[in-house]
Amino acid sequence: MAQGATGISLGSRANDLWVLLGVVAIIMMLVLPVPPALIDLLLAVNIAVSLVVLLVAMNVQRPIDFSTFPSVLLVITLFRLSLNIASTRQILLHGYAGQIIYAFGNFVVGGNYVVGFVVFLILVVIQFVVITRGAERVAEVAARFTLDAMPGKQMAIDADLNAGTITEAEARQRRKDIQREADFYGAMDGAAKFVKGDAIAAIIIVIINTLGGFLIGMWQKGLPLVGALQRYTLLSVGDGLVAQVPALMVSVGTGIIVTRAAAADNLAKDVARQLFSQPGTLAAGAGILALFSLVPGFPPVPFLALAGLFGYLAYSLHQELRRSEAAAREQERTAELEAAKKPENVLSLLAVDPIELEIGYGLIPLVDPGQGGDLFDRVTLIRRQMALDLGVVIPAIRVRDNMQLKPGGYVIKVKGVEVGRGELSTNHFLAMDAGTASAPIEGVPTTEPAFGLPAVWIEANRREQAEMTGYTVVDPPSVLATHLTEIIRTNAHNLLGRQEVKTLIDGVKETYPAVVEELMPDLLSLGEVQKVLQNLLREGVSIRNLVTILETLADFARVTKDVDALSEFVRQALGRQICAGLSDPDGRLYVVTLDPSVEDTLTGAVQRTEQGIYLSLEPGWAQRLLSRTAAELEKLTAGGHNPVLLCGATVRPHVRRLVERVSPKVSVLSYNEVPPGTEVEAVGTVTLAHEG
Repeated sequence: MAQGATGISLGSRANDLWVLLGVVAIIMMLVLPVPPALIDLLLAVNIAVSLVVLLVAMNVQRPIDFSTFPSVLLVITLFRLSLNIASTRQILLHGYAGQIIYAFGNFVVGGNYVVGFVVFLILVVIQFVVITRGAERVAEVAARFTLDAMPGKQMAIDADLNAGTITEAEARQRRKDIQREADFYGAMDGAAKFVKGDAIAAIIIVIINTLGGFLIGMWQKGLPLVGALQRYTLLSVGDGLVAQVPALMVSVGTGIIVTRAAAADNLAKDVARQLFSQPGTLAAGAGILALFSLVPGFPPVPFLALAGLFGYLAYSLHQELRRSEAAAREQERTAELEAAKKPENVLSLLAVDPIELEIGYGLIPLVDPGQGGDLFDRVTLIRRQMALDLGVVIPAIRVRDNMQLKPGGYVIKVKGVEVGRGELSTNHFLAMDAGTASAPIEGVPTTEPAFGLPAVWIEANRREQAEMTGYTVVDPPSVLATHLTEIIRTNAHNLLGRQEVKTLIDGVKETYPAVVEELMPDLLSLGEVQKVLQNLLREGVSIRNLVTILETLADFARVTKDVDALSEFVRQALGRQICAGLSDPDGRLYVVTLDPSVEDTLTGAVQRTEQGIYLSLEPGWAQRLLSRTAAELEKLTAGGHNPVLLCGATVRPHVRRLVERVSPKVSVLSYNEVPPGTEVEAVGTVTLAHEG
């Protein structure tokens, strides 16, 4: 094992040594003479290396996979310039610089130095004006954008790491890739200047070689004007062409590298997949080429041949796509058959929406924004209002159509159970008499669904008349929204689950961590806190002041774990809030009280068992109590006051459970819940002639 590691180390050092020697040799070629045979070998090496660079640039998937390209570009450029100097020395001294340069000067351009010079200039223009300048601009923009995007990419990596979607090792690797990418494009922005400078140097070197050879040939070697021009110009142009062909390959490789920002694979696969993936496009191209063959003066054979090739490719691609689609459909059917053989997964069928609103097809315009429906906006406002009034976050309300309902009918469900229904007349308005109507109005009698009040459906043109008569007139969406609001308010305690309670407590913990940490989980569990909050919501008490609720629970949870008792302590802490919501605008609280003898009887009827605490009352006596209570509360509401029953703290929860059977809207307060300074006026007292 140690020997293997040593071998790798030695091999790596040998590679480093060869690279160092190669760079030093290139620099030495700038000043030392090189024989023509060695120049031929080095020119062949230059062409081979440039070809390899081009092929690698075409086959890498990401630019940073060839991260050494800027350094390689510098070395290749220096190598090519050193060959230019070595060949120039041989051309000017001996009029010969090897077989490769001679072949380029005679065979490639046909021995015509004018043609060769023109071809050389065209290659330089292509490289300098088109490829190099474009690659330089792309590299500059890519470097700028990559550096600007680095902070955002780093933040995205940190977010993925915090979310747990990637590991620490993956995060480090992605940060390293981003840094390498920024370094690469920054280096490419400068390396593109090498190619640009190489093209300029090539033109200057050819001009110097031509002029220098012309002067040496005529003055030193005594050649005639035409002979000197022919000999040295051909060699200079041949030298320039030998240098420009590999330089052009490197320039193309540079352009490919910097322009492959959004590549998914190597260049050949990306081009084949993207350029030849649309058979319709190829078919259209075949048709256009066929039309070109009909143009007078155009040779028909090339265009017809290309049209046939494009048509064949289009047909082949079309057949391939059909086979792929058929295979995909067959695979999908096979997967469906295999899934059908497996036991059915019914977990998705077990989910129950917290709140559902099913509507008949006649009410769809109330929901569809395209038809002017604003029910979804109203639902948003309802959820917001519930958060302000009750302090709870109402879950999303699912609205769906039900063809089994009447066209104007709707059903409201809570956890899959129907809790309310109604029927609307979309082209009418609902008129309700609040006791101020001076005359009846013509319409279809009905019952207001939210509060069960008598009402009338009237036509739209009678709305103004009804309002002038004293009726309260509302449109169908408002009727539905009001009913939905009351259903949510009544069932808020059923909608408050443990997950919702945890969300509320987590919100408090962000601001008041000490309150939550003192209470949970040492004193009370999440479920016990949930039951206290449900008790409050069941009686319409807002839990928005959650900090006070949790502090009160922390104070008394050491005394008792009974949820009902804790709920009473919380109610007393929220007494000012409760009474403020039940008082009249003048601040006075109008109530009905219990006779002391009735309270004594109720106190004596409280039974404590292992199953809980309950009242043990004689049925007849309880019925008389409920009748007397309902009569007194009716007097209270007739005077325009809230129905409030005031009693002692020990019997308050039991009285509430007893009274809510006949008067669910009544609020039962204890004397301990009324804060000092509150002006209380007893409108009536519940008494019984016989207590049994």
